[in-house]
Amino acid sequence: MSETQVPNRFSIFHRGLAKGPAYEAWREGICRGFCRLDVGPTDDNRIDCHNEFTLLHTVAIATPRGGSARFARTRPLLNDGCDDLVLVFATRGTVQVTQGSKAIEITRGQMCLTEMNIVGTADLTQSGSFTTTRFPRRLLLQVAPSAETQLARTLGRDLALSAMIERYSALCTDLAGDLDLPGQQAAAHHLADLVGLVLGSSAEQKELVAWDGIAKARLELMKADVLKNLDNGKLTIEAIAKANALSTRQAQRLFASEGTTFSEFVLEQRLLMARRLLLHEQGSGRKVSDIAYTVGFNDLSYFHRSFRRRFGIAPAEMQMELRRWH
Repeated sequence: MSETQVPNRFSIFHRGLAKGPAYEAWREGICRGFCRLDVGPTDDNRIDCHNEFTLLHTVAIATPRGGSARFARTRPLLNDGCDDLVLVFATRGTVQVTQGSKAIEITRGQMCLTEMNIVGTADLTQSGSFTTTRFPRRLLLQVAPSAETQLARTLGRDLALSAMIERYSALCTDLAGDLDLPGQQAAAHHLADLVGLVLGSSAEQKELVAWDGIAKARLELMKADVLKNLDNGKLTIEAIAKANALSTRQAQRLFASEGTTFSEFVLEQRLLMARRLLLHEQGSGRKVSDIAYTVGFNDLSYFHRSFRRRFGIAPAEMQMELRRWH
């Protein structure tokens, strides 16, 4: 069974025996609809798996959850000619992966790189789960020319970098439906840059990737933290920087790299959120002051001045316009 959410994100699940119309529909959806993989049970001939898929431009992220499913790149499927590279990231317990005749065991926070032009498997079990990120081979080789020397081996000794890849992948999945095509492309390249650091880059590329990949990814993570805490009127760059293992100065530089400051970004996001609430039908009966406090403004006069300067209209006037429309 599947549920389509947005064009570049959907989910599909099956719980039950690995036979019958429901199983075949789920299998077909995974095999030909997205992953280019066959899928069966890991034991007891039963499937317990809910898959979430995200497409970011040319990069595909898959998040299977449950207790029984074996995803396999089988010999008949190799005829499709796909030679993408796939990063398998263990998110819980121990995960068994195979490439050809080689078996790789990865544990929480570890990764391995596989390729789609070789038979292989990855097992979702009660004792281990994972995510996969499929990259066009050319994209990864651009940031890590030696990536193919890292195939079918355990990766992820840098725990901080592994944590960043996990968090940034989750952020991409969460926000994929809200990104336009340029945003998807940028996110895909940032993720490739981070993975490139794990796989190894040339000396010249490594300096570029270190800034263009990790720095931008950290900035996006800080922005996400800000959006989750807009209601906190005492939100500070010090707190956001600390939550992302950065100094205040490093955080300031990251915001400056986009031509803004932390305070300007927070103000803009609070004003945008206030406008959304004012224009929402449920907000038509709310006091303007209540909305201001909800998005983190402690000073009402400052809120009114900032709102008028940004949108050319007072908050109450915008709310009145909504009432006239309805």
